[in-house]
Amino acid sequence: MYNFIFNVDTKVLFGRGQIDKLGEEIKKYSNNVLLVYGGGSIKKNGIYDATLKTLSDNNIEVFEILGVDPNPRIETVREGVGICKKNNIGAVLAVGGGSSIDCAKVISAGTKYDGDAWDIVLNNKLITSALPVFSVLTLSATGSEMNGNAVISNMSQNLKLGTRSPLLIPKASVLNPEYTFSVPKHQTSAGVADIMSHTFENYFTNEKGVYLQERFAESILKTCIHYGPIAYNEPENYDARANMMWASSWAINGLISAGSSNNWSVHPMEHELSAFYDITHGVGLAILTPAWMKYVLDDSTVDKFVEYGINVWEIDSSLDKYEIANLAIEKTKNFFCNDLHIPCSLREVGIDEEYLDIMAKQAVRGGKLQGYKELDENDVKNIYINCL
Repeated sequence: MYNFIFNVDTKVLFGRGQIDKLGEEIKKYSNNVLLVYGGGSIKKNGIYDATLKTLSDNNIEVFEILGVDPNPRIETVREGVGICKKNNIGAVLAVGGGSSIDCAKVISAGTKYDGDAWDIVLNNKLITSALPVFSVLTLSATGSEMNGNAVISNMSQNLKLGTRSPLLIPKASVLNPEYTFSVPKHQTSAGVADIMSHTFENYFTNEKGVYLQERFAESILKTCIHYGPIAYNEPENYDARANMMWASSWAINGLISAGSSNNWSVHPMEHELSAFYDITHGVGLAILTPAWMKYVLDDSTVDKFVEYGINVWEIDSSLDKYEIANLAIEKTKNFFCNDLHIPCSLREVGIDEEYLDIMAKQAVRGGKLQGYKELDENDVKNIYINCL
């Protein structure tokens, strides 16, 4: 197990009615705030009014930026930075899913940066200061409510890139499972796939001696397998929504990656799909993941897939190890396609061969993908082809 530093600064306000406490948390840092959100759904389901009330009760002046895209754009970040600088805003509050939270994070850092906000996406070392960030979560998926990561798209360059800094970790996040009741079914299923993908990226590691982290990861995966379909079929099942919301946070707040090698493979490949085709991130991950598993399965990796099959899917341990591994991969694909009703192929989401070469090249722009198994440009293209 590698050395590591684990520090999650986010104060989590979990459960019904906890948004009432948010205003006093923000007040500790600022008398005004930029409210960042996407469409009009939060106004229809009452979350917007509840947010304004807790801010008003604490005499916090509110500025707004709305219209954050599912793959948040750098143009929106720049607009938010301009509002913050013009009005001397001291905090940023995201209400929504990972897209709104990621956008708010980069706005917070961009406000403290003298150059263009895209610079700090390209180079996170330029993030030396940031406004305090807060969030009200409405979609269980990215885990952005409890980490310092953010992903921003520059569609003019067909780029979707991540940046990170401890300064971007939200100071406080409201996690009320009721706020996810109105999430459409397709977004619920995509969110489950995203949570599982975060877990897979950390679980499939070559680092030894990370037994506890592996068991944490398996628990998160089993939670998704159990409660994901319930949340999909029973949108107002509080326990299902609560467990998925909590799984989302712990899948990517550093717990299961602490001490473990966690260079990712599937996410960089999916970012290219979103950058070129603007598809839903979780859908792309669900399509790619089983194909990636099948592609990297060999004598050097099979034992981990056996462990996954037995511990997560409860496959009979007496079977041949390759039979267990292939069954586990098949069950993973069937879960995404049949239980969560996510498209099974790239063609189903409008992706063909046109950009495969350039997407494969850009996926390895920083060198070979150094995940569970090293992948070069040709490997990435083959995985794309296998997903068509």
